[in-house]
Amino acid sequence: MKLDRRSLLGLLGAGAATPAVAQTAHAGQVAFLHGVASGDPDHHSAVFWTRVTPADPSSGDVAVTLEVANDAAFRDVVRRSSGLRAKAERDFTVKHDLDGQGLEPGREYFYRFIANGVTSPVGRVRTLARGATPQVNLAVVSCQLYPGGLFNAYEAISKLERLDAVVHLGDYIYEYGAAADDYGMTTGAALNRIPQPPHEIVSLADYRTRHAQYKSDPDLQAAHARAAFICVWDDHEVANDTWMLGAENHQPATEGDFAARKAAALRAYYEWMPIREAKAGAMKEAINRSFHFGDLASLHMVETRLLARNEQMDFAGIPKTADGRPDIAAFEAQRQAPSRDLLGEDQRRWLGQAMSQSKAAGRPWQILGNQVVMARVKGPNIEEMLPPAQVAQMVAGLPDDVRPQVEAAIQLFKLGLPFNLDSWDGYPAGRERLYETMKQAGVEPIVLAGDSHAFWVNELSDKDGERRAVEFGTSSISSPSPGDHVGGLPLGLALQAANPEVKFCDQAAKGYVLLTLERDQAVGELRTVSTILAKPYETKTLKRYRLARTETGLGPLEDVTAPA
Repeated sequence: MKLDRRSLLGLLGAGAATPAVAQTAHAGQVAFLHGVASGDPDHHSAVFWTRVTPADPSSGDVAVTLEVANDAAFRDVVRRSSGLRAKAERDFTVKHDLDGQGLEPGREYFYRFIANGVTSPVGRVRTLARGATPQVNLAVVSCQLYPGGLFNAYEAISKLERLDAVVHLGDYIYEYGAAADDYGMTTGAALNRIPQPPHEIVSLADYRTRHAQYKSDPDLQAAHARAAFICVWDDHEVANDTWMLGAENHQPATEGDFAARKAAALRAYYEWMPIREAKAGAMKEAINRSFHFGDLASLHMVETRLLARNEQMDFAGIPKTADGRPDIAAFEAQRQAPSRDLLGEDQRRWLGQAMSQSKAAGRPWQILGNQVVMARVKGPNIEEMLPPAQVAQMVAGLPDDVRPQVEAAIQLFKLGLPFNLDSWDGYPAGRERLYETMKQAGVEPIVLAGDSHAFWVNELSDKDGERRAVEFGTSSISSPSPGDHVGGLPLGLALQAANPEVKFCDQAAKGYVLLTLERDQAVGELRTVSTILAKPYETKTLKRYRLARTETGLGPLEDVTAPA
């Protein structure tokens, strides 16, 4: 979700190891400037990643060794993989999968890389368990804008005592440049967090440079070193509001062919992220996959941008009636069109089979790693909740470049329109098909959502009012939230009051969701950092919700937040 002056209708909805330290590489030497990472764990392995920075990039490939040990001092090395190569053709990144061999299920290991006598920082990784599994702990994150603020939430995650994996729901990088009015640059200039390269990224070299800058951040390095990441992309890994055939922030006349830009973005993503490569002959866009945590839970990661998404609708495109009023009926007919979808039939069929098979295997929890908010959320009629004079006073106090768009959004939301079209609310027919898939699979999953830069706790129902899932939406790591832009307007409370599916919403706090799964319950904690503008900072649990698992299904969603 992007929030900028171009569309406040979009703004109001209407997107424990030591990190690497800077090293100076002399002639013939190398450095590990971007830390280490692991990802896509399975029962006997994971993808291990690093990037080697040679003093002389023209000197050729660099030989690299990976060591995996039972202890942080590497006295008990269980696997040593020699002969790896950091190649210029892959931007000197290294990824290695142990091919399902050598590691024990449900164990934590330590790993490091060695090149030309230089040793990388140390990372930790936990393999997926087999059999009886009493507990799984997942940190859920999304939306990290480098100029938007410090990655304090990642430092907090790196200090968690128990962590099985970090689930990243997209917007790992952003494509914007460093002009004064570019996204996030008011904060970025103040913090000296200037995007590199300092222009919008389009080419392969651009995307590689931007990934390298993000992985130079010490807090992000610390989180990667703490636990394996399980990732999907959202839109900004390519360009804002990406869909199958284009993007809002791609102009072919000046930026060339969209397919070429997308190919460059995906190549850089696969090089720089600890994710398994696409299989030979498979589409690189198809990153939907499942992870099984013993007999307790399955995590199903879906792709909602590049495989099947129709172009986003826009409130600016609402047709007009003959007398110049918004033609809401025509707009709603388009929004409700049966063809509108995010997943596509092939991916939906795969998901149904994966959930059914996991349930048949006896796992009580099905988790859906999904990029955008799934709940039905209509824009709130603020003037029904607050005295008009108070609303007018709040709006009058907004910045000049924001005020007209807030005023327009307030008027549109009186008509009952959705809060955010760049979510499942822009694709209601596709959502109903997904709910039917859940019903046929006989599961009531926990849905995870990112993109919105806000915290959500939602109970999801189909068109007949039957509960189909429970949703935890994570706020951003550092990307601006709607609440950052609308002054004293109580946006989160207004959304709760206007929408039966929304049990809690905070449109300003930054942080992550910690999801703890046990056999008889799941607990979702909305964890926040007090600031992204400085260190030190404080952490707290904003809200804590419990979901019981009974013999007949899921129990009610309970707010079990401890008193302040």
